[in-house]
Amino acid sequence: MRVSVCALLAVASVAYAGQSSAPGDKAGPEEQSPMTKEQAKELFRSVDEILNFVSSDTKLPIEHSVKRKLLSRDEVNRYLRVKFDEDEGARRLERSEIVLKKFGLLDRDFHLRPFLVELLTEQIAGFYDNKTKTVNLLNWIQPEEQKPVLAHELTHALQDQKVDLTKWSDVSLNDTSRTAKDDNHHLQVDEAETARSAVAEGQAMAVFIDYTLRPTGKTLADAPALGEKLKDSVEDTSGSPVLARAPLLLQQSLLFPYSEGLSFEQAVLVKGGRQAAFAGVLANPPSSSFEIMHPEAYMVHAPVPVLRLPDIHPLLDTEYTPYDLGVMGELDVRILTELFGGREMATALAPEWDGGIYYAAQRKSAVTAAEKESTASIGLLYYSQWKNQDSARSFLRVYAAQIPRKYSNVVRRTQDEADETEQVYSTNEGDVLLSISDSGVFVGEGFSLPLARKLRDSIASVQAHGPIQIAGDKLHDPALNLSNLMSSFGAIKPGSLERYTFIGHR
Repeated sequence: MRVSVCALLAVASVAYAGQSSAPGDKAGPEEQSPMTKEQAKELFRSVDEILNFVSSDTKLPIEHSVKRKLLSRDEVNRYLRVKFDEDEGARRLERSEIVLKKFGLLDRDFHLRPFLVELLTEQIAGFYDNKTKTVNLLNWIQPEEQKPVLAHELTHALQDQKVDLTKWSDVSLNDTSRTAKDDNHHLQVDEAETARSAVAEGQAMAVFIDYTLRPTGKTLADAPALGEKLKDSVEDTSGSPVLARAPLLLQQSLLFPYSEGLSFEQAVLVKGGRQAAFAGVLANPPSSSFEIMHPEAYMVHAPVPVLRLPDIHPLLDTEYTPYDLGVMGELDVRILTELFGGREMATALAPEWDGGIYYAAQRKSAVTAAEKESTASIGLLYYSQWKNQDSARSFLRVYAAQIPRKYSNVVRRTQDEADETEQVYSTNEGDVLLSISDSGVFVGEGFSLPLARKLRDSIASVQAHGPIQIAGDKLHDPALNLSNLMSSFGAIKPGSLERYTFIGHR
């Protein structure tokens, strides 16, 4: 889903530290004194040592040394805010926020941008900047606490030397699609950015774990059970007060590259070895969240279906302007279903997903800034397919239960429903049509009932007769642009009670 936070948070190459003291200790990184000159020299010397470890662990060659720089907290915060303001991902954020709210994934009164700025500057621990080719170290965190962070960030440095992360990471299309051909091209590449971020962060997390396991003589490949335990700790947000109070969408999207990326990397590592898990995956990256969540599908080259979008522009373009479209992948469905129906329902339903797409258009009658920022200006359609009819019906029930929570003045108009496959509602933002046919579910929100039915029939007919497309069919060469993400990771450091939390960025 192009409006996912993984795409929105393209800002800077950043890692954050959460609790870096043992549980019960009152002193945190904010209260530590700046390091001495001798400590700074020690930390600078450790960069080359850790870089050699990363190269040995990943089998990625060192093409050249990595520049290093020591920054103060004020310098880091200024850097982050400037990067956030300049980045294309932040600009996409402004458009995507309204679609997230229309779906009900964010509350109508939630303000995403200031929240993300606060999260960015919460507890920084270090970062690699792939534009300047510099690893940035922090003068208020002690050297021993930064070294595991360095193992993570220097993995990004070697990835950068191998494939040029600025060209490799970002496969998103920033322009607004205005033709059927462009619509389907957008759908083809929609989730590739999310998948590549999970590769980059999953590899960095694997190296982080191997670095912390050095005293034991073991690695992640030697202790596969450890990966699942660490994945569970990734989802612990207690080390990040800001993330702990974030909406579910932000929590799970931010954690995804680290938790699922780590599981993906471990699966490839155990089955294929280090060459396959690092250089191999960088050369032939997955293209969807489905492949990240199901690494066995990636490893056997199983096709990932992408639903087709017919030419709906003749139906819409008189009254609407194209606004956004994308894939609703398994990750998106898991988040949406957990938010609407609870974790148990999400765990049961998400694996039954079999493809999904959405399209958002904005009314041309919305002319003022306030009107354009309102979800009332957006017409939204969402079509999903499921592996069986029971799953389709379950998803429809979960989604329908949210209509009165998203809108006011909700009235079900049973007299306007064609048959038992339809649910029709009036709301304060226009008509809502929910429809099911076999294992397909259609949602139309904000479009008039006659228009919603035409859109539904057009989309369903194409799925029935058109060939299945394969996600990322042309995306297996490392190319394209910068995708810097922020997410959170928390893990128990072997041999101590010390914890680290990353909000990472290449």
